[in-house]
Amino acid sequence: MTATAPTILIAGASRGLGHGIASAYVARGWNVIGTVRSDARTPLHDLADAHPGRVTIETLDIDVPDQIAALRERLSGATLETLFVNAGTTTRDEHVRGGMVSTEEFTRVMVTNALGPMRVVEAFADLVPATGLIGVMSSGQGSIANNETGLREVYRASKAALNMLMRSFAARQPEPKRAMLLLAPGWIRTDLGGPDAPFTLEESVPVLVDLLLAARGMPGLRYLDRFGQTVPW
Repeated sequence: MTATAPTILIAGASRGLGHGIASAYVARGWNVIGTVRSDARTPLHDLADAHPGRVTIETLDIDVPDQIAALRERLSGATLETLFVNAGTTTRDEHVRGGMVSTEEFTRVMVTNALGPMRVVEAFADLVPATGLIGVMSSGQGSIANNETGLREVYRASKAALNMLMRSFAARQPEPKRAMLLLAPGWIRTDLGGPDAPFTLEESVPVLVDLLLAARGMPGLRYLDRFGQTVPW
């Protein structure tokens, strides 16, 4: 790691949006600690090879508390100018109704999209200085006020739960509060977003990284879309 450069920890940086954000931070002079779920080679490994000493790869499955604790121990003493948790999954049938989904699948989505990210936030928050940022990937579909169509009900519920848990976390922070951000990136062409999404990774990543960088030093929790506009809870 470059000693004078700021560091971001991205939980979920192996591919897609997480990898794109990692690449953009490296290009802007940051050190990146990115997590992957297994030992398989990913695009993040290619990024690390292209930037020796600037990208550190750690193994983490945010659904497994012991792995979160182990990573926290490995990073003990580190300073993270930004912590960003990028996690997202959905039901196999993305339009299954909330009362029709199996308990197993409902639990899986809730753990990955809400509980896991909050466990990471709770574990690593003390490594983020007062001038730093704690960010979590949310979704516009987590807005209760904006839900006028239904659809993707379990995914919506999981992101709404994430938003509520982050509000609870923020409420517990001492004054002055650190900068915290729930980011609603829009519908992007990723494995999760699918091929019909209107926004590409290439056009989305710079916009999202600009928002993350601008949020540093702005105390309190914000829920913003890709245009920097507040999303109603």
